[in-house]
Amino acid sequence: METRILKVPKGSDPGHPAQPDSLDTWHVSADPSAQATLAPLREAAALLRTSDIPVAFPTETVYGLGADATRSAAVKGIYAAKGRPSDNPLIVHVSDLDMLRGLLRPSSSPSSSSPSSHSSSSHPTSSSTTTTKHEKEEKQQQQQQQQEEEDPIPAIYTPLLARFWPGPLTILLPSPPQNSPLAPEVTAGLPTFGARMPASPLARTLIALAGVPLAAPSANASTKPSPTAASHVLDDLGGRIGLILDGGACDVGVESTVVDGLCEDGGPPVVLRPGGVSLEELRGVEGWEGVVKGYKDASEVGAGVGSDGKVGAGKGPRAPGMKYKHYSPKARVVLFEAGAGAGSADVLGELRRIEGKRDVVGIIRTHRWQKLPGEQAGTEEAADDANGATDLSYEIHASVIEGSKVLDIGLGQDTKNVAQGLFSALRELDRKGADVIFVEGVADRDDIAAAVMNRLRKAASEIRA
Repeated sequence: METRILKVPKGSDPGHPAQPDSLDTWHVSADPSAQATLAPLREAAALLRTSDIPVAFPTETVYGLGADATRSAAVKGIYAAKGRPSDNPLIVHVSDLDMLRGLLRPSSSPSSSSPSSHSSSSHPTSSSTTTTKHEKEEKQQQQQQQQEEEDPIPAIYTPLLARFWPGPLTILLPSPPQNSPLAPEVTAGLPTFGARMPASPLARTLIALAGVPLAAPSANASTKPSPTAASHVLDDLGGRIGLILDGGACDVGVESTVVDGLCEDGGPPVVLRPGGVSLEELRGVEGWEGVVKGYKDASEVGAGVGSDGKVGAGKGPRAPGMKYKHYSPKARVVLFEAGAGAGSADVLGELRRIEGKRDVVGIIRTHRWQKLPGEQAGTEEAADDANGATDLSYEIHASVIEGSKVLDIGLGQDTKNVAQGLFSALRELDRKGADVIFVEGVADRDDIAAAVMNRLRKAASEIRA
């Protein structure tokens, strides 16, 4: 299969809310200046409606691999392309709250409340012109009753959505017990599903144009580092999917935070996966002051998570990223926890002790480590820079130490920069043939650092504490 990369031109926003600051309805832009941006989105949306082959698209977190969440054949295409285990649930992406509410009501059609249907012109058919007065009154009563129904989105999430949506936050919701609009493969047999409204206007408009919610995990091969540029998607899924929308580099660089506010057995809300919204930020929202951490790091690999959020063999994961090894490059990754050892000297000692192949060694520095002393060989161009896929915030310094070519990347002390560059740096060192990668961890505070360290611990072959 040939994989095409379709560049999305930068211009006016391709969509906008129906009312300022409203999450209810998202409209596709009619502005002539947005049409160049909309053209590739329309092409991708047509494929999402009619094909069972997923489409890769950018969000503010990482690139997603999207398929119609209401069609089993389309969702199965995601699992096939990624090589993803079928018991690993998928997150559903929506353009607006109208679309989400349609998913929470049994026998509802998600597309009937989608923004694309709101923005389309309606043309009465011959049958509609003969509708009786009684039928019209009955229809009006049904519509009014539906509007007066209690919002199907649990109230615990109302202040959270007002604060963090659209954005890097996924909420766990109850799936209708019967006649759910979602394909069963989305939930992996669970009675709940995760939902997110991306902050990217490009992503929301793509969903609106498709007219259906999109199941969309990260657009990488299963277990590999998440993609933050179109070139990363091509590296992993070239030949497995037909289309990649290239919208440039992702802003956040790590996936969304996943929270469970359903509070089974009267327990507090739980963070199932750290991400772009921190625990501290969540605790600043009414009703979420007592939210607790419900995820593990290295100990979760190969183990499921039970209903109490604890690891338990044989149980399925409640959210993506909780069970299987993730984010791993081909190279062996040795992670130094923050504060472990004396810094660069320890890395030099590790370098001398490496057994086996060590022709190329990668080093990713954050806060304390300095570049190792050695015969300097200058800087190397990153593949992402060379093909214009992303603007890297780091340089790759090359040197020769103890007979090994050492490629050094400094991500800086700003944790957000570390998060944004982490997956790209791991992939870049893989591309350059690193046999082993030493990574300096960051302090695991209640902020995006927790997300960074969660990913690194899952990627690591060895951890130095």
